[in-house]
Amino acid sequence: QVQVVESGGGLVQAGGSLRLSCSASGRTFSIIAMGWFRQAPGKEREFVAAINRYNGITNYSNSVKGRFTISRDNAKNAAYLQMNSLKPEDTAVYYCAAKPGNYGALTEIVGYRSWGQGTQVTVSS
Repeated sequence: QVQVVESGGGLVQAGGSLRLSCSASGRTFSIIAMGWFRQAPGKEREFVAAINRYNGITNYSNSVKGRFTISRDNAKNAAYLQMNSLKPEDTAVYYCAAKPGNYGALTEIVGYRSWGQGTQVTVSS
């Protein structure tokens, strides 16, 4: 029973920045990691970034590494995604998700059991 809510999406020109926020509630004690995924129209949902709740270790997809930064505030049960140097191909609905256990890798959807409603990020060329 973990609820997740995202915010911070919007329209930005290529090269610009956005910061997404994610807040988890409910059984937050069970959360091992927080992750960000995205899905563009006609494409499958893909991994973007994740952060371990306890040790702060991060993972990034190759497509965003060096441009995006994930962070967390455990006191607030929150996670953030700072997106810089945005490209049109970053356009997608971005979802925050909570991973409650060790099943599945941090980069894989299968292990994440609580998902936010999604926030739209649109990058114009």
